[in-house]
This record gives sequence, C-alpha cells and structure tokens, in this order.
Amino acid sequence: MANSKLWLREQVQLAFHLYCQIPFGKIDSRNKEIIELAKVIGRTSSAVAMKMLNIASLDPAITITGRVGLGNASALDREVWADFHEDWERLAVESQLLRQQLYKEIPTVFEDENCSLNTEDFTGEARQAITTQRIKQQFFRRAVLSGYRGRCCMSGLSESRLLIASHIVPWSLDKSNRLNPSNGLCLSAIHDRAFDKGLITLNDDFTIIISEQIKKRNDPFMDAIFLSLDGKKIECPDRFTPDVAMLDWHRNNLFLDNRQ
Repeated sequence: MANSKLWLREQVQLAFHLYCQIPFGKIDSRNKEIIELAKVIGRTSSAVAMKMLNIASLDPAITITGRVGLGNASALDREVWADFHEDWERLAVESQLLRQQLYKEIPTVFEDENCSLNTEDFTGEARQAITTQRIKQQFFRRAVLSGYRGRCCMSGLSESRLLIASHIVPWSLDKSNRLNPSNGLCLSAIHDRAFDKGLITLNDDFTIIISEQIKKRNDPFMDAIFLSLDGKKIECPDRFTPDVAMLDWHRNNLFLDNRQ
C-alpha cells in the first residue's frame, strides 16, 4: 500500500484488526507486530501505534477507566469500528486474508497450538473452509486473551496452554456475535467447562455466582476451586467489556439454578 497523508480504509482496518489482538499496554511503536504491519502498509510504526490509540478512544472499556487513547479518532476510524461491530466474522477473515496477501507468506493461522490442524489431506475447498474456520478461532482467542492480559478472569491463572477464550452465548447459537470479543471471557479450562455447563455464571456487575449444585456437593476440590469465588468480581478486560445482555442470556438459559 502506498504511503499518503490520508489513511486508506484498508490501512485503518488492519490497524483495528491488530488493535483487537495485542494487549492495550503493548501498543507501542517498538512492538514487533506493529513494526511489521507498518512496513507492509507503508506507514511508520509510530503512525500505526498512534492510529491504534486513536481507535482506543472509541472503546468504552478504555474510556470508562479514565484512559482516553489519543482522542483524535477520524470519521474513517469510527466507520471501521462500526463495521467490525456489525459483522465481526466477515471483517476478521477479510483482514487476515489481506494481511497474508500483503505479507506474501504462508498463512500463519495455525501457529497457535490451540488452533493447529494439518490440512494436507483435504481437498482445496475443504482446506479453505478449515482455514477460514481457524482464522476465526484464532482471532477470537487472541482478542479475548489479550483483552484479559492473558489471565483467567476468575482464578488469575496465566498459563496460556490452560486458558480458553470462552463464549458467553455459545458459538452455535449466535452467529453475529461468534467473534465479538464482548461475547468472550478468558477462563481456565476448568472454569470454562463449569461456565459452559451452567455451574457458574455472572451478574450484570460481573460478580461470580456459584450454583447451589456445587455448594451442596461438599467436595473439597470443588470447594477450593469454586466456592472462594462466589460473590467476587472478575478481573475485567482492558478492552471489550462483557456484554450484559449476553450475560443475562447465560444466566437465564444455561445457569442451572435458573433451569430447575
């Protein structure tokens, strides 16, 4: 992409795509991923970092804490922000494919060990479908885990191999929000499973609710893992605060205490 004074839509789109996937505290001109993106879109790394901080000024999860980014978001920045929120799947896949075209390298969507799969034995059409699926999964995982600073929002666990980008409303039930980071929580594998099975949920103020089914078991292991969390607030993300309407759906449709 040729350099010019005005940002092109594709450049802003790729800046937003990266903004979603690296921790807010690592938006810096010295960040390796920012440097690489700057090279392929014909911008300086400082300009890309500044653009990402301008985008941050549109994020309520950032501004509610008193952080304001740079506060110079353009009309195009706002347009790209709105477009992603309107169709996360299309923009995430489109942006990743554009990145791969610009980088002129083998797709890197299988680098995450949690999203790895050998596609050599599949037909071209099947391989493309699997690749697209992995692009989606990797985007959601990176967006959620980086937003929560790579820590389980309930237990504080920071071992990435044991962390899950957990959907609040399941992947299969809400296509429009499959890749929406506000439909995600960073959870340890055991807390993800408990959340998925309705043994734990969250209030609108992000306090943890433990099911009576856990409390009545009198299981030392379960008590140690879950009971100490009852009534405590999760560690909220730097970006993309959990959607309270989705939390309400989880409480009313999956939480076991409300299904009896």
